[in-house]
Amino acid sequence: MNAQEFYKNNRRRLMEQMGPDAVAVFFAAPECTYSHDVHYVYRQHSDFYYLTGFNEPNSVLILAPGHDHPYTLLVMPRDLEKEIWNGFRYGTDGAKQDFGASAAYPIDQLREILPGYLADRQHLYFAFGKSAEHDQQVFAALNSVRGQIRKGVRAPKHLHDPAILLHEMRLFKQPYELEQMRRAAEISAEAHSALMRQIKPGMYEYHAEAILEHHFRANNARMGYPAIVGAGLNGTILHYIQNNAELRDGDLLLVDSGAEYHYYNADITRTFPINGRFSAPQRALYEVVLAAQKACVDMIKPGIRFTDVHHKAVEIMTEGLIELKLLSGQRDDLIAQGAYQKFFMHKTGHWLGGDVHDMGDYLDAEGLSRKLEPGMVTTVEPGLYVGPHLSAEVDRAYHHLGIRIEDDILVTESGHENLTAAVPREIDAIEALMQAA
Repeated sequence: MNAQEFYKNNRRRLMEQMGPDAVAVFFAAPECTYSHDVHYVYRQHSDFYYLTGFNEPNSVLILAPGHDHPYTLLVMPRDLEKEIWNGFRYGTDGAKQDFGASAAYPIDQLREILPGYLADRQHLYFAFGKSAEHDQQVFAALNSVRGQIRKGVRAPKHLHDPAILLHEMRLFKQPYELEQMRRAAEISAEAHSALMRQIKPGMYEYHAEAILEHHFRANNARMGYPAIVGAGLNGTILHYIQNNAELRDGDLLLVDSGAEYHYYNADITRTFPINGRFSAPQRALYEVVLAAQKACVDMIKPGIRFTDVHHKAVEIMTEGLIELKLLSGQRDDLIAQGAYQKFFMHKTGHWLGGDVHDMGDYLDAEGLSRKLEPGMVTTVEPGLYVGPHLSAEVDRAYHHLGIRIEDDILVTESGHENLTAAVPREIDAIEALMQAA
């Protein structure tokens, strides 16, 4: 299946679930200003892209099963002068020829076009509350249709969030998606391994970030999210992104970074010694996290509940903290008290795909933790962090150690596939790679 067949199939599947008496409206992601009149590189909203593959702002998608034009795009028109400054536009002809739209209009015709698609439909799928401007445009169209009631024209009576259907679809990865995710994982794994080979004391966190980004861009990928490159104490800050401190001999470096390739993400974390050799305390704490991560990955298979993975990590790391005398007491009592949360304050994973924290419910219809099924992709990322808040409680040898190990795991029919297994995570393998450089 090629890309356009994939998007077409996604539209078909969504419209089948919507039914013939429904219409869905999706707005493209807005452009975002970096500074004054300079914009960030544009990235389309993942839902919009999942249904179209169209990567231009100021666009609207209308899906109307049973309509003469079930797939309509409203887009920026061709404009030679603006294209000289800002780049090529597909325009209405390109929307039809290159992206398969059955109808296409200039975006400034939305006010006139949208009411006709809402007329005589019972159900409207639209994500109200995300943008006041977009809400106003859709409400104006609704009110326009309601104003025709004496002419026998009906307006939609039922409003739905399309995420209820669409995000469930996105949770289960199709073969085309897995091709992109495997490539994102491959690029990311190569970048992390290259970083381990090149890093040295005296460099800076931004040097490490540059090595990653260079490898991503050299392989037609981008940073899937701001890289976390935390040396020493900075590795204990969960969402540290300043990335400007010196890499000191004897410290650990925690690196959380993944490439986005064709709108699909990888998400890898590795922690390794800047000088290429783990100290005894670093090794001891690392082995606790590694044991938890390996056990959690090993248990991934259909039927396992999502929170079962987290509970396993909590059990193993609490036992390890007791053995290292960082906690004292009985394992189950400490877990019940939440004592481990001083060291491990986040969950053990999240869905992964078109967004790095991808869409999909974590609870089932009964409100229980969802069972894993083939086609889901989840991260597994336990961690232990001895930040300043613990300085008065733990042995000084463990101060400022932040350790996280993260891989991307596809649930298969018979078990799982570790998409990011190519990056070393065993202590001996990390040290061998770093010292061979």
